[in-house]
Amino acid sequence: MGRVLVTHPLPEGATDLLAAAGHELVEPDGRSLVEWAPEVDGILCLLTDPIDAAVLRSGAAGRLRVVSLAAVGHDNVDLAAAAALGITVCNTPGVLDESTADLAFLLVLAANRLASDAERDLRSGKWEGWGIMDHLGQDVWGTTLGLVGYGRIGRAVARRAAGFGMEVLHHTRTDTGLPGYLPTLHELLARSDTVSLHVPLTPETHHLIGEAELALMKPTAVLVNTARGAVVDEGALARALERGELHAAGLDVYSREPDVDPAILSAPRTVLLPHIGSATVRTRGAMARLAAEAVGDVLAGRVPAHTVTA
Repeated sequence: MGRVLVTHPLPEGATDLLAAAGHELVEPDGRSLVEWAPEVDGILCLLTDPIDAAVLRSGAAGRLRVVSLAAVGHDNVDLAAAAALGITVCNTPGVLDESTADLAFLLVLAANRLASDAERDLRSGKWEGWGIMDHLGQDVWGTTLGLVGYGRIGRAVARRAAGFGMEVLHHTRTDTGLPGYLPTLHELLARSDTVSLHVPLTPETHHLIGEAELALMKPTAVLVNTARGAVVDEGALARALERGELHAAGLDVYSREPDVDPAILSAPRTVLLPHIGSATVRTRGAMARLAAEAVGDVLAGRVPAHTVTA
């Protein structure tokens, strides 16, 4: 049987299968991941844990065989080092698609309707009663939604948009052959009333949306990001909002979490959430169980359901 480091508390029952299979589950004791890695066969972790080359080399010098993330994103793991050292990396795609799509569409609605501004006025006592010119947002019904990335979550958002009578466009690196595909990001940005981002963070997508891209968007447009914070140049976004070059933005992710750029915090017409895209009881529980199952599969010599490679 193996020894598994569980880096953070997980939803109840998430690791029951590992315990039932006889694996020893250990928790951090103040030592670093570099110190822990050679002493365990598996690491069950979150996207906030830096699984860099030093951690992986340390683990490979000992007994580490698998790193399993209770997350879809894996930019916190040095995949090239893991591959070179023969360490399997697993993640949890699929189980969080619908919850994250719900959250993305919540931001589409809230940002267009300036819901945070209206709530702020109410809570601060600034609201003086109904006024025909007060808190004027924008309709979502019948407008155009542009999806950057069209994987499982992007397609789930598209299904929700259909219920609002939206025209849905999408852009990916390769032609999907599906209705609404646009070959260039620039065309999608120029045509969309709301742009929602659904791409992984890679060197190619870092600051994919910067000053030049924001300038292509309509001044009435809304930008929504539930992907990774660094896909957007946050400084450029804050400046565009300050200058009135965008209607609003809805963000659930940030470049240096949990720190948020002060420019974003002070930017007008923003809906800001603390990375809660998958934060439902059902979804987070399913993510944790799937990640734990992957550890058990690797240690038992089985092929896990989801692996990640460089």
